[in-house]
Amino acid sequence: MQRVEGKVCIITGAASGVGREDALLLASEGAKVVLTDLNEEAGRQVAAEIGEHALFIRQDIASEADWQNVIKLTLERFGRLDVLVNNAAILALGSIEDTSLELWQKVQRINSEGYFLGCKYGVQAMKETGGGSIINMSSVAALGGMPLFCAYSASKGAVAAMSRSIALHCKQQGYRIRCNTVHPDGINTPMTQALTGGQAIPQETLDQDPLNRMCAPRDIANLVLFLASDESRFINGSELRVDNAQLISGL
Repeated sequence: MQRVEGKVCIITGAASGVGREDALLLASEGAKVVLTDLNEEAGRQVAAEIGEHALFIRQDIASEADWQNVIKLTLERFGRLDVLVNNAAILALGSIEDTSLELWQKVQRINSEGYFLGCKYGVQAMKETGGGSIINMSSVAALGGMPLFCAYSASKGAVAAMSRSIALHCKQQGYRIRCNTVHPDGINTPMTQALTGGQAIPQETLDQDPLNRMCAPRDIANLVLFLASDESRFINGSELRVDNAQLISGL
């Protein structure tokens, strides 16, 4: 259908997992995609798989200089920015008692400050060319209590609150820039598999259980595609859960 034909999209953490799936799906629907990640080898492989409408840039999302470089190279290559998918993040176990200040600061630096920088420079680029869509990956951890993910929950809560602020600011300024958050529960990716001993479970096996909490990366990418497209033009400042009713189930 070419639902994002001609749109220029930046996707962070695009070398694997959800970011990779986002990049492949958006490209298949007509977008030009800029993939960023610290994993250069895997990132370049995904870009090569997509072809001439893809560009890979190595990036530490917590670095302001790296964000400035990503925006600069995106504009030089494709001339504009229409969609920003802040996807890269780290997941760290630790309750309030187990979490050190060092771990807390590391998680906030990447998951919160990295998204702040992306949004700051994304808005700057988008407002020059008539608007766009910012899609920030948050988590159900931002909406409900997860005792074993203290720093992570706080970082994703910051992303959700920041995104509401950005959505309203851009609306009031007349920028036509939308900003929404996506809130998954578990996603069947290497990052979450690392918490269960690194064992990969086929999605078909997980889906046999109606209580399954682990969605596939494509489930997230389908929502990202919708939010990137003009089909979602009136969705702004929203928090969209992808959790099989987990947050409200009490299980």
